[in-house]
Amino acid sequence: MSISKSDSYAAAGVDVTAGYASTNLIKPMVESTYIPGVIGTLGGFGGCFELPTGYTQPVMVSGTDGVGTKLKLAFLMDKHDTVGVDCVAMCVNDIICGGAKPLFFLDYMAMGKNVPERTAEIVKGVVEGCKQAGCALIGGETAEMPGLYGEDEYDLAGYSTGIVEKSKILDSSAMEQGDVLIGLTSSGCHSNGFSLVRKVFDIDNDPDVLNRYSDRLGKTLGEVLITPTKIYVKPVLNLLEEGIAIHGISHITGGGFYENVPRMMKDGLCAEIDTASYPLPEIFTLMAEVGNIPMRDMYNTFNMGIGMVLAVPADQADQAMELLRHSGETAYRLGVITEGSDAVVVK
Repeated sequence: MSISKSDSYAAAGVDVTAGYASTNLIKPMVESTYIPGVIGTLGGFGGCFELPTGYTQPVMVSGTDGVGTKLKLAFLMDKHDTVGVDCVAMCVNDIICGGAKPLFFLDYMAMGKNVPERTAEIVKGVVEGCKQAGCALIGGETAEMPGLYGEDEYDLAGYSTGIVEKSKILDSSAMEQGDVLIGLTSSGCHSNGFSLVRKVFDIDNDPDVLNRYSDRLGKTLGEVLITPTKIYVKPVLNLLEEGIAIHGISHITGGGFYENVPRMMKDGLCAEIDTASYPLPEIFTLMAEVGNIPMRDMYNTFNMGIGMVLAVPADQADQAMELLRHSGETAYRLGVITEGSDAVVVK
């Protein structure tokens, strides 16, 4: 097959041949994510996926998100193999809140200059995220946009679709007073609040701060902050498969506890969260001190060490905790569901 080439387009800053080189580099990685249901391979105009059998009333659940200004750290550190995990995580962690199993994922990369090796590193992270979530990467788009992005800059976003039986969609209808709140630990800041993170540590003006070792963190600041978002799909699906009656799930993203926990709540009930019930990761304590940020604002911006909150019946809480431990998760009893007009109380 002949490869198209446009000298005029290249003179304007867009090298279409770099796109072909990127595709050749990433194709084996992409195909390594394929699961039953994938039809065709990379290179078509649309990704095809056949719905699995065994569902009476299948419902498709979709989510889309990006990595945000955490990408600034990837540029400064010249480390591009983890932000793809963040991209996948921000999508699949949302759709698992409805009880949906992710089926496939598509990514979108826009950049000032397509450097095939860097593009392959980005996709390497996307592939890793898809494997952690158990879904297939069935397509994507790479757009070279000189003049809109600098040569060393790019944006990364994605989209995922999952499936759930209609009768098994998770909502708050069964939530009741006395339900136990279980928190699954985060891997750090995940992919939220980085505009504030960058301001607190003055990263834009002093990028070398990312390379400085911190005794308090036990790593360089950059190593801690670039840590990819944890993906919770498999442990949550395991709970559901084992018969745990989850009465609500909240993915703790931007807006922290105060914005995200209310999204899973039933009217007339309150999530009482005891912050002393789990150890606060040092990165959040350090940010609060350096930035002189009130704890109320910290819990209204960051995940504060808890990436996902589950509400389960009190008589299933111990079993749920044990199953989570067997899945390799660190989980804590954060509090309980009570009656009240406030959707969430953090104390």
